[in-house]
Amino acid sequence: MNKAAKTCESILQSAETLFSEQGFERTSLREITQVANVNLASVNYHFGSKKGLIQAVMARYQTVFMPALQEELDKLNGQSNVNTKKLLACFVRPLSQLEQVRPGGASIYLKLLGYAYSEIQGHLRAYTMQRFGETIRFVFGLFHEANAHLSAETLFWRLHFALGTVLFAQVSTQALCEIAQADFDDPAPEEEMLNRLLPYIAAGIAAIE
Repeated sequence: MNKAAKTCESILQSAETLFSEQGFERTSLREITQVANVNLASVNYHFGSKKGLIQAVMARYQTVFMPALQEELDKLNGQSNVNTKKLLACFVRPLSQLEQVRPGGASIYLKLLGYAYSEIQGHLRAYTMQRFGETIRFVFGLFHEANAHLSAETLFWRLHFALGTVLFAQVSTQALCEIAQADFDDPAPEEEMLNRLLPYIAAGIAAIE
């Protein structure tokens, strides 16, 4: 890896760590350059702006997650018995593959995604739709087919409520597991969390209006 590539990677790693810990708005370029031990000109050279850096950090995960999700969805496409629970299960392997990006990749990606929504990073939504809009529209279409009794607006809200539930479970994993261990003597609650979560989310999405 040459010097320019090392500088770029250092900036990305530092930005990712700070963004996932503090959010996008609270993290300044000055902090990132200090952690990465580079100057501001290097950030501008490689990424153009803070928005460009945010997009580059998310892209590292999206370029792994989105194609893997599309692959899982393609397996269901055309089947006559597709339901909400099967669609949600399509997200499990793509999330696990984010460990290829870095250890704890799924957790980091979900934290970043949470900040993208809570801090209204509109540019990030536009960037994601430009690159992966086909996959996103495809998955929304399959959810609509599996829940034909719901209006498009209701489905929009329920899918985002479901995402909020996932994000809460992710950021609260340690606390929830400690409570489960203390109150129910559960030796490994984290291992079963996803199995408990998916049926709950599926039922919430598919519920009759």
